[in-house]
Amino acid sequence: MQNAIPDGVELAHLVQQGKASPVELLQDAIARANELNPHLNAIIHRLDEQAHTKAQKMSNQKAPEEATLWGVPFLTKDLTVMTEGDPYHAGNVALRDADYRAEHTTHLATMFDHLGLINFGRTNTPEFGGTVTTEPVSHGACRNPWNLEHSTGGSSGGSAAAVAAGIVPIAHANDGGGSIRIPASECGLVGLKPSRGRVSFGPKLGESWGGAAIDGVVTRTLRDTARVLDGVSKPWPGDPYWAPPPKLSFEEALSTPPGQLKIGFVTDSSWGPIHRDCIDAVQKTALLLEDLGHMVEDSSPSPLFDDELFHHFRIVMAANEAFSVNKLGEAIGKSFGVGDMEGDTRALVERGRTYAATDYLASVEWFHSYARRMADWWSEFDLLLTPVIAQPPPKLGELRDRELGTQRLRELLLFTVQFNVTGQPAMSLPMHTSSNGLPIGVQLVAAMHGESSLLQLGRQLESASNWHDRKPMVCAA
Repeated sequence: MQNAIPDGVELAHLVQQGKASPVELLQDAIARANELNPHLNAIIHRLDEQAHTKAQKMSNQKAPEEATLWGVPFLTKDLTVMTEGDPYHAGNVALRDADYRAEHTTHLATMFDHLGLINFGRTNTPEFGGTVTTEPVSHGACRNPWNLEHSTGGSSGGSAAAVAAGIVPIAHANDGGGSIRIPASECGLVGLKPSRGRVSFGPKLGESWGGAAIDGVVTRTLRDTARVLDGVSKPWPGDPYWAPPPKLSFEEALSTPPGQLKIGFVTDSSWGPIHRDCIDAVQKTALLLEDLGHMVEDSSPSPLFDDELFHHFRIVMAANEAFSVNKLGEAIGKSFGVGDMEGDTRALVERGRTYAATDYLASVEWFHSYARRMADWWSEFDLLLTPVIAQPPPKLGELRDRELGTQRLRELLLFTVQFNVTGQPAMSLPMHTSSNGLPIGVQLVAAMHGESSLLQLGRQLESASNWHDRKPMVCAA
């Protein structure tokens, strides 16, 4: 499907045909970044010079067979993925002030490089990815290109803003509690959280947040998502576990009709109310799915809103954040003190330091038990349809308010964390807009390792919808 703004697959095709060079594509992307980023604050580190060097070299080379996105401009989120010698701040003041540089290159960065993507910058993220709005003290708020007064979501908010505005077609993202899907929903993008083990955390990590976190990308089209997923779904020696490869490549799956699927949907929660616009998004998508020939039923897993979930999630998250802060402190030669972290991060880290190993292991075991209880529902259904967040994109500042921020977070996070705990693939699609014109995504969730089903059904919805006709206020011409 052609997009008004060229997607990554189209740009790679232009390079392959000799109608554009990697240098020309990079120069265009840099020009868009120079024009639009001052409005958005999406890109916080520029790597233009080294990107130019790489693009010039690639312009005189033939693309290797595996480099299916040869010459396509790209951005990486300033969290988890590292390239040796480049800035790595993770939204933190102490790392910023120390001008900390990555000491190694992650496997994921290597896989992006093998795809032929040209990284020319790193994108804004909340401190250590700990919340779902991108407003770190270290680099300032990232603004939503649909309405600059609103949040981009988080923690992949900088990447989502850059893609939504058309600076690049694809940007790196990751998801520990909704951090791919929420920015995709709030910025009108495709955001697929892969299955646990689909993307390697090597070489330094085996898993993150007890297996709840995973890397991916945000894009404007399903075919870009599928092509990147094929390129980064590679186990590396020493990985503690990995997802099995699909029968067909993810890109090949896009051209394979899914057949008639049995899809459950949910529009309410015992944890809190759902905004009318978010309910409408699910209901309208459910009707469209019926029109496409699928069986759609008001049904969802009975453990979906288990009241113990956030208790165990906080333990695992806090313990992991405490561990990460200790390691980063060693890297910059100082312990993180009171002034080196934001207040909510500091409170989380301090809590994480109080937990015993047995507390952590008990919560990880609860994760596993919960995943097994949730999996029963997918023995009868193919996919689950839900809202992504329970309300339209909030305004900047709402989730950072000292008194109301935590309450607002709980009001929003009703549907994403569950599938970080279970490890299932889940995807946000930009199927709706709010009454004031802001994007609202819907979430589709498959059984474990069921990314192909998500992509196939997503392609049907992509073809039947008009989301490609919508452009944000701040956008490349």
